[in-house]
Amino acid sequence: MMQPTPVPLDDTTRGLLEQCGASTIANVLLQRHGLSRAYLLGLSVVRTGLPRMVGPSYTLRFIPAREDIDTMANYQRDDNPHRRAIEECPAGHVLVIDAGGSTRGASAGDIMVARLAQRGVKGIVTDGGFRDTPSIARLGLPAFQRGNAPPATPIALHPLALCEPVGCAGVAVYPGDVIVGDDEGVVAIPSHLAAEVAEVAYQQTQYEFFVETQIPRGRALYGLFPGTPESRAEYHRWVAAGRPADFDGLAP
Repeated sequence: MMQPTPVPLDDTTRGLLEQCGASTIANVLLQRHGLSRAYLLGLSVVRTGLPRMVGPSYTLRFIPAREDIDTMANYQRDDNPHRRAIEECPAGHVLVIDAGGSTRGASAGDIMVARLAQRGVKGIVTDGGFRDTPSIARLGLPAFQRGNAPPATPIALHPLALCEPVGCAGVAVYPGDVIVGDDEGVVAIPSHLAAEVAEVAYQQTQYEFFVETQIPRGRALYGLFPGTPESRAEYHRWVAAGRPADFDGLAP
């Protein structure tokens, strides 16, 4: 199976992405690289207000369960890929689970998520759902799902593969793709584009802070947002002035 070789996520790129919204990153991927299917639509975070989730993806793929295979005895085996994903997802990564959109069985529960948090994993994403979501919310690890899924995993899901390309919420996610999640949702960045996307998204985020100082002053969007060469020059004057809230962007 052909798949891209992951480019490691460095600390500088991670730091920039931690300051950029998932929606801004998705816009950069569209405008700069023509990637329109990077946003994992239909997912929501179990607990809002957490720090932004950033990390390379580690993938787990489920298929529908079959009764003669997906017994509780098989589920309890140490070589079960579901259990292995929890123990083998590297620190600093994000576990991305392809559940085929199914919430008929849990993609994980609070004990598994607690183990991920203890191991230094940055978050967990599924296009299915979790059980024990009140407890998961208390753990403070970013966890994104389609909807609550209290039934036991083997009722509906068979863990098939680790570290292979998956489809999660309609997005192709390859191992090592950089995953960013916040209160709005989740976006996947091809790892070879992450450094460039991070820099552009960070600059766009900073420019929008400047725009936010101008709107309360009655300024129209024309010539301001999206940015123009003239408004970008105003932005640089605002930065040089110390980013004041009362900055008059129209002043020469």
